[in-house]
Amino acid sequence: MPWEWGYKHISTIESFLQKHEAQYPKRYTYSEVKRMTKFFAHKLGQGGFGIVYKGNLPNGQDIAVKVLNESKDKDDGQEFMNEIASIMRTSHINVVTLLGYCIEGYKRALMYEYMPNGSLERFAFGRSSGGGNSLSWERLFDITVGLARGLDYLHRGCNTRIVHFDIKPHNILLDRDFCPKISDFVLAKRCMTKESIISIDCARGTIGYIAPEVFSPQFGQISSKSDVYSYGMMILEMVGARKNINRSSETSSKYFPQWIYEHLEEHCIDAWETSIRSEVVRKLLIVGLWCIQLQPNNRPSMTKVVEMLESKADDLQIPPKSILC
Repeated sequence: MPWEWGYKHISTIESFLQKHEAQYPKRYTYSEVKRMTKFFAHKLGQGGFGIVYKGNLPNGQDIAVKVLNESKDKDDGQEFMNEIASIMRTSHINVVTLLGYCIEGYKRALMYEYMPNGSLERFAFGRSSGGGNSLSWERLFDITVGLARGLDYLHRGCNTRIVHFDIKPHNILLDRDFCPKISDFVLAKRCMTKESIISIDCARGTIGYIAPEVFSPQFGQISSKSDVYSYGMMILEMVGARKNINRSSETSSKYFPQWIYEHLEEHCIDAWETSIRSEVVRKLLIVGLWCIQLQPNNRPSMTKVVEMLESKADDLQIPPKSILC
């Protein structure tokens, strides 16, 4: 029966929380969550797993409260346990901080530090350049470096290595100083092996950012390199949008990264760009193309990505053309 199923899994979550209670931040009641958010008055955004509201802790600190969707039929609480178990193991400037949580029956919420500038998606694509929502090349570059460092930390710096599986602009939050922070660990997987090889029961992630091996084992093993692919696709997408590359004509008939590869040089240098901007664009494009190599073994680790971004553009080799077409 649904009631018996739900009761069983609520008990499972409670047992899980009791086992790790000393490691978690403060637990709040659902009534406290409602007071913190002023009865969910200020909605910040919505994703596939819940709605995010602005709120305040009792000490006045601004927070973002993610209220997870209720699923009363065959609800095993995996999304809730997965996110809280993953993020509680992290402590890094480029990973969002969990400040508290709530669970009462089917009602669940997670409290995070509030990011005044919202998600990277708001700024990365130049959709409202006249409204001040576009980022300079220099700031965009700093964000991609910070994100690379955050992923490198998740892949090899945590006590338990974490593969995020949903790297995209919507899940990158920006604080007051535009420091990027990785968020939304609902789909994340923890792994104990050094190689971070992972087995999953079905494809996970967002279309357009999912690595090919997540869809089919013929491309290789699923690992932290799957995040590298998503990171690369995000970089190429942002550069393409920031440079206003027209994707409605020639590019419409080609896989976008392939088109970028074939026109790399002309989009690294524009007459209006300074040499500094040109170097930034070149580095971002070359790194992005390396990250989306078809075979996971041909992609760089995030440690190597950081090194590439911090090196000179002229020192970077253009990758072989083995991207998915």
